[in-house]
Amino acid sequence: MGNGKRKMVLGASLIMATSLLTGFNDGRESSQYLEKSEITLNRVLELYDGGFKHLFNETYPYQESNKATYLAGEDTLQGKRVAYLWPTSGIFSGVNALLRETHDSDYEEILNEIIVPGLENYYDDKREPACYQSYIVQAGESDRFYDDNIWLAIDFLEAFQLTNEQAYLDRSETLWKFILSGWDSQLGGGIYWCEQKKASKNTCSNAPAAVLAFKLFEVTQDDYYLDWGKKIYHWTKDNLQDPEDHLYFDNLALDGRIDRRKFTYNTGQMLQAAVMIYKITREACYLSEAEVIAESAINRFTESFSIPEGDDVRLFKGTDNWFNVIMFRGFEELYAVNNNPVYIDVFKDNLDYLWHHVRDENGLFSKSWAAGDDGNPKWLLDQASMIEFYASISKYY
Repeated sequence: MGNGKRKMVLGASLIMATSLLTGFNDGRESSQYLEKSEITLNRVLELYDGGFKHLFNETYPYQESNKATYLAGEDTLQGKRVAYLWPTSGIFSGVNALLRETHDSDYEEILNEIIVPGLENYYDDKREPACYQSYIVQAGESDRFYDDNIWLAIDFLEAFQLTNEQAYLDRSETLWKFILSGWDSQLGGGIYWCEQKKASKNTCSNAPAAVLAFKLFEVTQDDYYLDWGKKIYHWTKDNLQDPEDHLYFDNLALDGRIDRRKFTYNTGQMLQAAVMIYKITREACYLSEAEVIAESAINRFTESFSIPEGDDVRLFKGTDNWFNVIMFRGFEELYAVNNNPVYIDVFKDNLDYLWHHVRDENGLFSKSWAAGDDGNPKWLLDQASMIEFYASISKYY
């Protein structure tokens, strides 16, 4: 790659980076995975531009009739649609990952000028505690999800660590107040999934809350966060872990029924939380727990797969790119402690396969990893997650 800085156009709408980014390393050898991450970011910025207020579209090609299927209730929005909060937040994670791995100030500029201003369209400070709602506030009130705000609080906290901008830490701590408002004594504790639909307490709203609490402790050294992290971690483990394989069920309903589905991101976040407690306390039981979870997760969520080049790899069975990159965060946390590359290599094999076999003619990724291009409109979050994936794995290869 060349050493010339890329040109960015920060217009009234979204940044339109229509040419591939070049020279983001400026003076050091570029990882092929960083290049893949940056190419994917360009595709997203170019193809998903919502046309106003730094917003994105939910899919490419744009579909006016497309309804989100991941909300707590019926989607009643009509007319011109932009993306919901969840997929939009995934771009925040991806740009953070590129900034973390490259230290290129251009990514800080993208955060400050594009990503964070765009997210402000979802910020609801009319209802207390303030947080981000699932759709833009100009369309009226919409559901507010605890897990959506946890992912964003983690992103804001990382942005603070990368840029030292106090406003990012302040926003992370503000969101913590909303997240903790979802904890009550029903079921002995735990955080609900959705503020407006308090029917279940989910792994996805508790496991990352524990991770966030530990991260806030690392930054602030305030034992308040450490104590809450442990409390949330142990509630989740006690109520949602499968004792047979140490993986995690999806949720516990208020009537006591357990949704026994298992998703990669739920287990990955509890893996990350276990390692973080070990790093803080040096209590060996937490590291042992993490290593058991890691082995069980790979056995459960991957299968032997013959790629067209003739090699056999362990390919993830799941068809959600974002779930899998969130799981990867847990394996990265474990690798930082035990330096065992065996699981990181599994993810590398998957990412190599995906790049060559599940992208369409526009360079966009399909949801199904084994089937190749599925021909469907491509979801924003499936692309945003791959920005983070390739940037994050670049540190190892």
